[in-house]
Amino acid sequence: MKMREIIIDGSEGEGGGQVLRTSLSLSAITGKPVRIENVRGRRKKPGLFRQHLMACKAAAEICDATMEGANLGSSEIAFYPRKIKGGEYDFAIGSAGATNLVAQTILPILAHAETASNVKISGGTHNQWAPTFDFLDQAFLPQFRKMGGRASAELEAYGFYPAGGGAIRMAVKPTEETQALSLEDRGERTGEKVVAILANLSDGIANRELTTLIKAFNLKLEQGEIIHAEGPGPGNAVTLFLEHENVTEVFIGLGEHGVRAEAVAKKVVQQAQKYLPAKDGSGQISTAVGEHLADQLLLPMALFGGGAFTTTDISQHTRTNIDIIKRFLDVEFKMTQLGRKCWKIEVVK
Repeated sequence: MKMREIIIDGSEGEGGGQVLRTSLSLSAITGKPVRIENVRGRRKKPGLFRQHLMACKAAAEICDATMEGANLGSSEIAFYPRKIKGGEYDFAIGSAGATNLVAQTILPILAHAETASNVKISGGTHNQWAPTFDFLDQAFLPQFRKMGGRASAELEAYGFYPAGGGAIRMAVKPTEETQALSLEDRGERTGEKVVAILANLSDGIANRELTTLIKAFNLKLEQGEIIHAEGPGPGNAVTLFLEHENVTEVFIGLGEHGVRAEAVAKKVVQQAQKYLPAKDGSGQISTAVGEHLADQLLLPMALFGGGAFTTTDISQHTRTNIDIIKRFLDVEFKMTQLGRKCWKIEVVK
């Protein structure tokens, strides 16, 4: 008997690509076919871009799915999954599209395969409106492994918009034992550093970014680093890593034509300042993760052992992700406000 499609309105909630990615992941894992209408319906340019289309094609290849509407610009796609299979995969987005968004889609699927996988994804590695490789590697994957996931990532080449030319690799093994994530306190600060990446640009840009961030957070000069990346075009990213006993948070600024280096760095400062003051009434740090990592943790928690974490805020992105997950899985989410800029999210299986 043919399983009935789950119908998702892609314009609901935040109405962006996360609706598509979460739906694809869960369709492949649960075997439930899905039809997504109004894909990215709330975006200025709706429909499938290259990175979204590649996420569809990659998920389909991994689970031998058939699809309808898998074309650039398409506003509706149907996905009919079959058996997930591990193996060697190579996905080229064909532009500076975000490799890490494709990785986000296929990682939980590959974790449910019966055999190990090695994947190469080519495109952009440091993109606006997407997690960068540094976030994937330093913030998300350590928490994924705490839950029982077995995966690692490697940066093969940097890729910036619009030239691309970057590539990442992931090694994923089948999940064997899962456990609940307990991440309610970030713990004591154990390290901090700032890294500025340059591709075909002058050192002056990186020096100004580092100076701004070192001054803002009272860091030492040796806590700043410049990386010179090779690539087909110009590119710049500056990243602040805040390492704690239980979690590393990563805050990123990406250089743009016509935007001063100091302005790029100040965006990083603003992001981090939203995270740093998050303390409870006793003055003890209670909020573990920022809003972007909070959003990323929901799916593996729902698939693995559940658990709880604290976060600075509940974004529309997070609420939408919760709604999509509940369409596929029998899981409950409890959101409790503990204080100003302090929320607890529990995932109950």
